[in-house]
Amino acid sequence: MEGKIVEDKAKPLGGYPHLKRVGDFIFVSGTSSRRKDNSHAGATLDSDGNWQLDIKEQTKAVIENIGEILQSAGADLSHVIDMTSFLVDMKDFPGYNEVYGSYFNGETGPARTTVGAHQLPHPHLLIEMKAIAYLPLKK
Repeated sequence: MEGKIVEDKAKPLGGYPHLKRVGDFIFVSGTSSRRKDNSHAGATLDSDGNWQLDIKEQTKAVIENIGEILQSAGADLSHVIDMTSFLVDMKDFPGYNEVYGSYFNGETGPARTTVGAHQLPHPHLLIEMKAIAYLPLKK
């Protein structure tokens, strides 16, 4: 079992790796729209000093982050077999679902569970996702 922290991604906020490989399976830890500089995609400060949060931009950033983490292990989004999504507010489901559908579909995409979460580790986060991918080890 090998854990991996991906150097060009935001550092994990605790004692866990970005991914853990166990045989032919790759487990991606909960991933947000946080960038390496600790800013968040989909969170912008407007001219009135209020934060504007965009579920579509955050969802895209999360999926792209997961894809980049998988690339560090030689996999990509096509290898994802299971995805769990955590939404702070289910009113964001339509926007999230629209973006998700631009990456995955019902015939070839992963199994998916979407759960409402009371809060995430930062108030600017609307979504976090975790994934399981399958990529057989080369013999």
